[in-house]
Amino acid sequence: MGGGLQVGSFEIPEEEIHETFTTWGGPGGQHANRSRTAVELRFEVAATRAFPPEVRDRIVSRLGPVVKVTSSESRSQWQNRAAARRLLAARLEEAMRREEPRRPTRPSAAARRRRLEEKRRLAEKKRLRRPPEP
Repeated sequence: MGGGLQVGSFEIPEEEIHETFTTWGGPGGQHANRSRTAVELRFEVAATRAFPPEVRDRIVSRLGPVVKVTSSESRSQWQNRAAARRLLAARLEEAMRREEPRRPTRPSAAARRRRLEEKRRLAEKKRLRRPPEP
């Protein structure tokens, strides 16, 4: 790993990831209101050269041109930073994944038979709930 964020087989250069540190609620008591431990990462997918155009277009279509990730689960800025980077990488990898096209299928004969049998059973149950005819 060079100086960036590894996402699958690609590496995002460090200068393309914008970090912001803010105060955040959560664990830490009085310490939480003074320390800038929460991390927000901002990555402009549309402007990056880290991905080939087809991968970049797929990510933009699923996540939009800018991806923002925040982490404030820890009192430690360092741990939040690592968690935010993991989250960003996971979100980008998920968006990069190619979806297999769905092949239309028909229900099997056994599945059709089971469905019709279940319909008959339910119809019989409802028929038995009716008051008797005079």
